[in-house]
Amino acid sequence: MKIPIFELKLNDQYDSITYVSLVDMPAIERSFQAFSKESQIQTFATEDEEQRIISGALMLANQPIFRKAANDMPDHYVVFRPETIKQFILKFFKQGNTDKVNMMHNVPIEDVFMFESWIVDRDNGKAPPEGFEGISDGSWFGSFKVDNKDIWENYIKTGIFTGFSVEGFFSYSEESADVDEEKLIAIKKIISEIDI
Repeated sequence: MKIPIFELKLNDQYDSITYVSLVDMPAIERSFQAFSKESQIQTFATEDEEQRIISGALMLANQPIFRKAANDMPDHYVVFRPETIKQFILKFFKQGNTDKVNMMHNVPIEDVFMFESWIVDRDNGKAPPEGFEGISDGSWFGSFKVDNKDIWENYIKTGIFTGFSVEGFFSYSEESADVDEEKLIAIKKIISEIDI
């Protein structure tokens, strides 16, 4: 079955990332990592020892993301190119949106904020973290401090939220390419097995 794939672009006048959402099923299909004071992945120490930091992928370069049919669009995939991701990041920081975090693209959260961010660029020593080795250069990673006790105790530690999802306004390219969905699923399965 052939499904169209569109490149998402930044129209500088209208488009931007307005929020980073904590979600239970990230569209990019990558979970974040939660760190204790000992920095062991997915290990939570007692409250006074916890750093309350979550880190992970926010946007993956060149990875098709499935979108269900809506607003006169059929089922389709979207993809962000490295140069477009960089443009969105620059605008995100220029607008001061590092504390714009919500739950499930719905309820804004206080006391959760981004404190570090990087674009994967292996040639310049900016590698993805352990567990994300197969990620393309140009992908965006970030770390958030979770000072909100309710969010940390009831959503992060319990595993309800597993990853990030960016929220904003994006422009579709006018051109689309068709992809064979069965082949794409098989390729994504192989890549996910390599990343383990």
